Amino acid sequence: MSAHTAHATLPSFADTQTLAEIRTHLDQLVTEAQTRAASYSAYTANLWEQISVSIDGGKLTRPALVVLGYQAFGGVASKALFDLACAFELLHTALLMHDDVVDRDYVRRGAPTLSAHYRDLALAAGRDSVDADHAGNSAAIIAGDLLLAEAIKIAGRSAQGLDCEAEVEAAFHRAIAQAGAGELEDLLYSLSQQPATTGEVLRMEELKTAAYSFQLPLQAGALLAGAGKEQAEVLGNVGCQLGIAYQVIDDVLGTFGDPKATGKSVDSDLREAKSTILISLANGQQGFSSQLAHYRAGKSELSDLRRALEESGAEQFARKLAHQLCTSATRSATFLRLPAAAQAMLHECTALILSRSN
Repeated sequence: MSAHTAHATLPSFADTQTLAEIRTHLDQLVTEAQTRAASYSAYTANLWEQISVSIDGGKLTRPALVVLGYQAFGGVASKALFDLACAFELLHTALLMHDDVVDRDYVRRGAPTLSAHYRDLALAAGRDSVDADHAGNSAAIIAGDLLLAEAIKIAGRSAQGLDCEAEVEAAFHRAIAQAGAGELEDLLYSLSQQPATTGEVLRMEELKTAAYSFQLPLQAGALLAGAGKEQAEVLGNVGCQLGIAYQVIDDVLGTFGDPKATGKSVDSDLREAKSTILISLANGQQGFSSQLAHYRAGKSELSDLRRALEESGAEQFARKLAHQLCTSATRSATFLRLPAAAQAMLHECTALILSRSN
């Protein structure tokens, strides 16, 4: 795997030692996949090298939450835990690969994507821009498929032979299914002449992000530690509220954040006419609604739409919504009498979500 970038400055849901252990295990898994590929295809081995570059630089939110869910129910660190944690990170990377194709993005985390790498190879070989884009996107789809297969395999073996095997496997498959459903809804909402309602956006974000990023990593980690099915679901459902809040803040940062900190273009969501929480909140105001209609009809510039969004106050509304979701989540954790360790962990997650800038 490539040399690691500076992760210490990023907000995290795990301590430095745990993150280091996760990264070491992730390095090992990717190296093993690359070695296997090298025995039958030098090109595929090189693809895994590019995948390792894409994995490096992430905050490891999902594997950290697997560990937190595990620790909340008294689990002791083991290979099975790190397998399950890394399986969620491989799944996340697979979904990012495919998401870059859907969103036609060639920059992520402030660096060129895997699709950009293969696009540039095609350009260097003399292909025109259309063929080069196709080559880059095709490589990203293939990489995502390989990652998805690897993630399913590793998640399956993490609980093999344990009483929780079926439940852990079901949770991981649910993460994949719901992420796909949310991605589809996101795509179809972007094709509509009218943006999705706030309720529709929140439901889409629950499926697309909250389920596989918060709810199911926490739930799967708890199950692996021996938590009962109902207890694990309670922790997961509370985590789901935090996951929606996380995505609401992500939408805010994706439009109003500092690109140097987020590694994302502040115009991407607006350019693609995405139904984000900001758009849904602002759409109830006449001035913004008419500006959005003009932009989608090609009668105004992106800068005009951005100005209207800034004037709508949607950012403040969204941040307030995220705060309410976090407050509800932590109150639920107390009311449902989750273990003290789980309650403390959820409070720490809340502080990290509401204070994040990247």
